[in-house]
Amino acid sequence: MGTSTRAEQAVTFFNKGFNCSQAVFASFAEDYGVPEELALRIATQFGSGARCGEICGAVSGALMVLGLQCGHIHADSKEEYDAAYRKAEAFIACFKEKQGTVICRELLGYDVTKPEDMAEIRKQGLFDHICPQMVRCAVEIVEEML
Repeated sequence: MGTSTRAEQAVTFFNKGFNCSQAVFASFAEDYGVPEELALRIATQFGSGARCGEICGAVSGALMVLGLQCGHIHADSKEEYDAAYRKAEAFIACFKEKQGTVICRELLGYDVTKPEDMAEIRKQGLFDHICPQMVRCAVEIVEEML
């Protein structure tokens, strides 16, 4: 799979100091009428697996993009609800197929909530090596799905 312009845009966001969730979400948000600044604010809390090493922020950002595209907005529409969740499940399955997991601490090999692990993450430059790959992967999967 070739690297897309949008994937490069997302990696640029990440390299400027935004987290993985912000990078993915902001690279699509304006297409859906969400200003960049608002997108960056919304996605802030989802970086580093929602700050606890759980679901990868790049995955969270991608799921937010899919929500902008096909989110459930009519309380009485089971079809809309089901379609939105099928899309999320398809994204997660594809990401897992490519990366093995959607869990931040498993992708990094260390737990961001533990100071000793954070020291090792920084020492090894894992945020600089692994996270941009996850950002790129998430964006490319979303592009294939849209």
